[in-house]
Amino acid sequence: MTEYVIPMMGISLDDYQHLARETAVYPSETALQYLTLGLSSEAGEVAGKVAKYYRKDTDDFPIEDVILELGDVLWFIAELSSLLGVSLTEVAEENLEKLKARQNAGTLKGMGDSR
Repeated sequence: MTEYVIPMMGISLDDYQHLARETAVYPSETALQYLTLGLSSEAGEVAGKVAKYYRKDTDDFPIEDVILELGDVLWFIAELSSLLGVSLTEVAEENLEKLKARQNAGTLKGMGDSR
């Protein structure tokens, strides 16, 4: 199993996931709903920052704002993964395996999960 490490801080995806757990504050009985809706909301905030740039609210692309929102997306992914009992490393590895299989099959472009 490959460990993915963020070079600047030397933190692995799994370390991040464990540290994110320390900041988790939400009711366990609605965890799935909260995390799923929160992930969607934060992804929407990323899209909103980009949309406002293309609407020409600013001349400079708001890279720092987008990075901050991506961090929030990552937090929700980490928490949802924990709830599902899977590590971020496993999620990342499975995703890369899926993408590599699609690349090998010549189906990276296209629609649908069953390509």
